[in-house]
Amino acid sequence: MSLARTPISTAPRRIPARTRCLIGISLGYFMVLLDMTVLSVAEPDLASSLHTSVAGLQWATTGYTVAFAALLLSAGAVADRYGAHRVLRSGITVFTLVSLLSAAAPDLKSLVALRVVLGMAAAACVPASLAVIARLYPQPAERARALSVWAAISGAAVAAGPIAGGALVDAAGWRSIFLVNVPIGLAVLALTAGRTMVCPRGESRISWLSQLAAAVVLALFTDAVVAAGARGWIHTLCSSAAAALSVIVFVALERRSPVPVLNRALLREDRVRAGLLAGAAVNFALTGGLFVLPLVLQQRYGFGPLETGLAFLPLTLPFAVNPPFTGRMVARVGPRRPVLGGLALLAAGGVVLAAAVHAAGGYPFIAAGLLMTGLGVSYALPALVAAVVGAAPEGTAGSVGGLLNAVRQAGATLGVAVMGAVITYGADRALLASAAACATALVVFARTGGRGTRGRQDPDKRL
Repeated sequence: MSLARTPISTAPRRIPARTRCLIGISLGYFMVLLDMTVLSVAEPDLASSLHTSVAGLQWATTGYTVAFAALLLSAGAVADRYGAHRVLRSGITVFTLVSLLSAAAPDLKSLVALRVVLGMAAAACVPASLAVIARLYPQPAERARALSVWAAISGAAVAAGPIAGGALVDAAGWRSIFLVNVPIGLAVLALTAGRTMVCPRGESRISWLSQLAAAVVLALFTDAVVAAGARGWIHTLCSSAAAALSVIVFVALERRSPVPVLNRALLREDRVRAGLLAGAAVNFALTGGLFVLPLVLQQRYGFGPLETGLAFLPLTLPFAVNPPFTGRMVARVGPRRPVLGGLALLAAGGVVLAAAVHAAGGYPFIAAGLLMTGLGVSYALPALVAAVVGAAPEGTAGSVGGLLNAVRQAGATLGVAVMGAVITYGADRALLASAAACATALVVFARTGGRGTRGRQDPDKRL
């Protein structure tokens, strides 16, 4: 009796289309986050190459975050209106092309303008990514696993950004940090091609005038803070007056609009407002620190770009390691304690960093402050999502998630603007500003986090 031998196929197994798209979507968000962190270690080389001041460096960073923050308010509606897959791929295409142009920017004004366009493209990608994942994985359990993959791949950008930026700047100068986006963008477009992730168009309405007014408010307020840091007091006064006027225009447009960009029902909730303030404070400290500390490490301590990137490992490694632990903690005890603990660590980390810089202490003291900051962010941010969504009125989870992301990016913008302005009076004072922001958010969250304006007592809804 002979046994037939089953042939063993040596052909490579094809990745399922849905998995391929998920990898592409995750890499797209990776690229967006990488662009927010990779620039930090290139600041001294950028300033030397383009002959710019701290104010110029602030706009090279905040040009991106202003557009990102403001347009996130309506980006979800845009994705619903025109089809999330179209918006995502369009955003990635623009991001890739503009990154290539940024690498060839001849002067600071051109670079800032291109960074604004990059921020607009980034805002198109994030809500569209989530909408596509929701369509690809309709079952809650599958969707949760897909989102964990998306978060893990994209979150690695925060850890990789400073190191990758340092290595690239050391090898080829600041322009190389934009070129790295080109192969990533092309890979995303290849992985997301086809009809697997096609999403239908919707009927969402968008208030473009209100959206534009929101962007103008944030841009003018940022300009006023940057000008104050440069001690251009007439400029500061003019920008402040224009910002106040733009706020009045924005409020008037919102009251008349049938589809306001800000959900007023969300803003009536004390617990939502406390969570939004906490989210803004976290990004204020994180992004502001990423702006200030590379200047300190390279100018005062003599670190090179790669050394600077490696020096940030105590800050960035907790982002890759701690979120699963935080998720289990939130599931067990709720989000309130992790948020409060994270804000406390951020405030303490800012004080430690300020003391180390003031006393010109060695790197171990700075590393301790960075580790406290990294742990604070990795505790607070995952818990804040659960806290804010849990505090929101029924049926507004998507809106509050988008608002939280927008407020976080606004906090990042203000972190760079305020801490960059204060650094002219001393880097230690700039770092104390981040500690003060987080301490303020801690007090507000502790006082209002357990109370809702509607008096709801559902324990699952408490922060």
